[in-house]
Amino acid sequence: MLGGLGVALLLALLTGISVGAVDLPAARVAGLLWDALARGGAGDDAAARILLEIRLPRVLLAALVGASLASAGASFQALFRNPMADPYVLGVSGGGALGAALAFYALGTGTGLPATDTLGFGLVPVCAFMGAVAAVTVVGRLARVDGRLPVTTLLLAGVAVAALLGAVVSLLVYLSGDQMRPLVFWLLGSLSGASWRDVAAAALSTAVGTGLLAREVRALNALLTGEEPAYHLGVDVERLKRRLLVAGSLLTATAVSVSGVIGFVGLIVPQGVRLVLGGDHRIVVPASTLAGATVLVLCDTVARTIIAPAELPVGVVTALAGAPFFLYLLRSYASGGMGL
Repeated sequence: MLGGLGVALLLALLTGISVGAVDLPAARVAGLLWDALARGGAGDDAAARILLEIRLPRVLLAALVGASLASAGASFQALFRNPMADPYVLGVSGGGALGAALAFYALGTGTGLPATDTLGFGLVPVCAFMGAVAAVTVVGRLARVDGRLPVTTLLLAGVAVAALLGAVVSLLVYLSGDQMRPLVFWLLGSLSGASWRDVAAAALSTAVGTGLLAREVRALNALLTGEEPAYHLGVDVERLKRRLLVAGSLLTATAVSVSGVIGFVGLIVPQGVRLVLGGDHRIVVPASTLAGATVLVLCDTVARTIIAPAELPVGVVTALAGAPFFLYLLRSYASGGMGL
């Protein structure tokens, strides 16, 4: 099954690279890549420039963001032992949105801040990442009780902080007027303007975050039995919670910083994997990573082609696809027919 998911991801990547306002058949893509390697760049070939500078980084970034959100969702659902949990329950998206809003506000009011920092990353993604990490840090400190992180307190602190941050973002949008209009598109989730720097940052974060999760798959299985049984099985539960928070928050914060707020991927994909493959996290984590990458590549392909030459925010497509499944999960969970 994992091999099949890997093949599906490769086919989705090929579809995403080939389909667009300018169609690039698979044979043409292979030839362009070979020529670019031989020349050391795209040169003056328009098709090669479309492939290497626009299409390929966007498709790869979609795969990395989808993999990050889905693997983070799998870890948070195990942490809260709740199939309705997703990467945004800890206020990560709210912190990222506030960081981005402050960056848009600073650039729009002419504060003199550069549009890019010294590493070449845009001011908006850098501020979004910092805001997401700060939000998770605040939630962790608020939820800590006698050196422990009770799951219920953690969840409630995340909801409260997310609501507060959302209110602050709404206030900034209201006060700033037209200068914050780009933020609205960003909040809907978008992969337009993807660059190789974004791909490099997302690749590093995805490798680190999924690597941390891969080390904890057996402990995640033990945690499903409850905190006390997991402790008696030899799991340091509080340490495991901190590791899951670090890994999941790193994955989500990076995804938010490079793509905006994309919902439902971290909730729907891990739960769909569990419905098909069961609850063993030795399978759930890698399968969710592959499936999340595949789903977001296909959703982004639809987003940029369905009303071409214009495009939809990919967050709109994921919401339209994920909302019905979310309602199904909600009804099943409410009736007691679903759990972890």
